[in-house]
Amino acid sequence: MNILTDAFFWITTGLLVPVMILLLLGFIYALCMVGSFYSVYRSRQKYRMSIDSLTEDAAGKLFGQIDYANKVFDNQPVLDALVYAQLKQWAPIHTSKALADFEAIGEAKLQKSKALMRLGPMLGLMGTLIPMGPALVGLANGDIAMMALNMQVAFSTTVIGVFVGGIGFILYTICTRWFSEDYHKIQHIIDLAQDEQS
Repeated sequence: MNILTDAFFWITTGLLVPVMILLLLGFIYALCMVGSFYSVYRSRQKYRMSIDSLTEDAAGKLFGQIDYANKVFDNQPVLDALVYAQLKQWAPIHTSKALADFEAIGEAKLQKSKALMRLGPMLGLMGTLIPMGPALVGLANGDIAMMALNMQVAFSTTVIGVFVGGIGFILYTICTRWFSEDYHKIQHIIDLAQDEQS
C-alpha cells in the first residue's frame, strides 16, 4: 500500500511543472485572444455598416453592393457566404450550403474560446490540489517555509486558471452573440434576394 501511495504522490507531484507551463501558455494565449478580439471588434464596426446597408436597401440593389463590400471586407465569412449564394443565383439548395458553411466556420472559431473556458479552471484546480500534498507534508514536519511556498503556488495557479477561464467565457459569450446576429443577417439578405427573383 505504501508503494502505491508513494507512486501516486510522485506522479501527481511530477505533473505540477507541466500544469504550470500549460497555465502560463494559456495565460499568454488568452491575452493574445483579447488582442485579436479587439482587432475583430474594430473591423466589425466598419463592416457592420456595409451589412446593415445591405439589409436596409431594396433587394434589387443587393448584387452590386455585395461585390463592392466583398472587395473591401474580403476576409469576412459573412460576405463570403453572400457572394457564394449570389454566384449560385440564390438557389435554395446553394443558400442552405452557404449558411451551413458559415455555421461551421463560426463553430470552429468558437472552439478556441470554449477550450480556454474549460481548460483554464481545470488546470487551475490541478495546480491548486497538487501542491497541497507537499504543503501538508511540510506542515507535518514543521517546515513552514516549504508549506508557504506550496500554498503560494496553489493560490497562484488558481487565480491564473480562473482568469484564463473567465477570458474564455467572456469571449465565447460575445462571439456567440455576434455569430447569431450575422447568421440572421445572412438569412435575411438571402430571403430578400430570393423574394426579388420570384
